[in-house]
Amino acid sequence: MTPNTLLELGRLYCERGDLKQAEPKLVEASGLFFALKDFDNFLEAQNLLLRIFAEREQFDKIQETKEKLQDLVLKEGFELSSKTFYTLGLAAHYRNQAELSLDYGQKALSLALAQDNKKDICYAIFLIANTYTLEPINRHQDALKEIYNLQVFFQVLDIPDLKAATYMLNARILCILKKYDEAIDVAWKAYDLLKVTKNSSTSLSLLGLLGWIYSEAGDKEMARFYVGLLMRSVDPQNFVRTAKMGKQLSEKMGAETQSQFDLIFDEAQNAIIEKKLGKVDFKNQFILLDLLKLFVQNPGAVFSKEYLVENVWKQPYDPSVHDNKIYVTIKRLRKMIEPDYEKPKYIFRAKNGYFMNKSARVLMEQ
Repeated sequence: MTPNTLLELGRLYCERGDLKQAEPKLVEASGLFFALKDFDNFLEAQNLLLRIFAEREQFDKIQETKEKLQDLVLKEGFELSSKTFYTLGLAAHYRNQAELSLDYGQKALSLALAQDNKKDICYAIFLIANTYTLEPINRHQDALKEIYNLQVFFQVLDIPDLKAATYMLNARILCILKKYDEAIDVAWKAYDLLKVTKNSSTSLSLLGLLGWIYSEAGDKEMARFYVGLLMRSVDPQNFVRTAKMGKQLSEKMGAETQSQFDLIFDEAQNAIIEKKLGKVDFKNQFILLDLLKLFVQNPGAVFSKEYLVENVWKQPYDPSVHDNKIYVTIKRLRKMIEPDYEKPKYIFRAKNGYFMNKSARVLMEQ
């Protein structure tokens, strides 16, 4: 297999989100390109590998790549091009070495301008703009100016992946500046572009970004929707960083939701959260879950013993068999979800059955 084929396969695997398949292809392509002294394609493979390492939070591999590249630039025959400094800057950025990343980005831009290589100019500007957002630099207005310069280039250059990444960076900065409506508008521009490019890897990051922006803007319902989509779509083994971001957002919103509702039933995960008790572990107690689900979905509705037996246990009602079984099951359910079993606040007994207190603030998440 030729190095160009290996590089293209690695790129395609990255785009569809299969990083485990992409890495060996890109490693092999890198070695072949370097042996051929095809440094442009060698660096392209290295850039893709750096993104994989960053997504997996393999910081030791990022550092190893950076050190290898630094050694190579000292050796005769390795081209000190804009791409070289961009790749070094990318590695430094992923290591949160802001000043070093900015220095490499400026060197990359200087060489690209000298050669009038517009594509390399765009990548260098993006690196600089992205680095401006890192601690301790925090030059967000300068980052927006660089993004404006990129948008001028995009009018004549077709670099869809970089354009989508630029929209996402722009949206992130606007959110930091609390310009939430503008941030959402720009994020949707990235979404429209990704519908065409079909880059599933970047699309996952965009779901997380939208969830974060809506959360910061105070729209918790929309935030939960996008974070939920992300968590159902992401492979945590492949996308460690993105999955971690989604988990942090979920936990943050869960904590906020918990303060607003007494009881939360996450139907997709069969997870129960009680305001005071926190997460309630039902393990594999499906009868209890089905019983609680029935009550939660119908607050205030009284369910007779006959109805419960026929619809939860799926059996014909027999008082001699089921009356005690219902009593014991309701008792077990109360002990699990009631903060004070002696003073229940959720499930009550009526003259002819049981019901969920309709005054309780209950959220049924789909």
